[in-house]
Amino acid sequence: MLPKALIRACLITRLAKISGAGQVKGTPLSCMTDCRNRGMRTRLGCLSHKSDSCSDFTAILPDKPTRALKRLSTEEATRWGDSFDVLLTHKYGVAAFRAFLKTEFSEENLEFWLACEEFKKIRSTTKLATKAHRIFEEFIDVQAPREVNIDFQTREETRRNLEEPSPSCFDQAQGKIHSLMEKDSYPRFLRSKIYTDLLSQTQRRLS
Repeated sequence: MLPKALIRACLITRLAKISGAGQVKGTPLSCMTDCRNRGMRTRLGCLSHKSDSCSDFTAILPDKPTRALKRLSTEEATRWGDSFDVLLTHKYGVAAFRAFLKTEFSEENLEFWLACEEFKKIRSTTKLATKAHRIFEEFIDVQAPREVNIDFQTREETRRNLEEPSPSCFDQAQGKIHSLMEKDSYPRFLRSKIYTDLLSQTQRRLS
């Protein structure tokens, strides 16, 4: 029987040859490479079309397009420009703003803010604690999957709040993100093609 070290060395040599210029099609390694390449092309393709798809008003609404267009008035859509808080109280406004943030790859800010709003409605202490840790791990912790942009002090203050979770334990972090969106993303949203197209479509429906 061949020594394990020799067998391992032979396998490494064989794989190195296959992975080179003369890679053999149909081998497990070549299949894995093809899959990775196809996956990368798919992801890049999605990114290149992301902005165009989001600019379609009917694609960003929570309801069916026809129903949504009938329900949304030009007056309502125009009022979103009055203040950021007015925008956040309207489900179509939130949907349009979310679509815009996706084009800037910063939708995690809105998702965090919305998660905090839902969190405040929880009455069960057990559920409150569970949800608090889930929100922290998803949005606030360092290298969280959807990490929001907050300072170290706010992050640590929020971490301490988790020791005794309460409906207000995310207030400081939520306030920071609200201010960030209001001062940074919201003005750009009002100038964006998504919002201007939305206004145009509601106006055309009335004419």
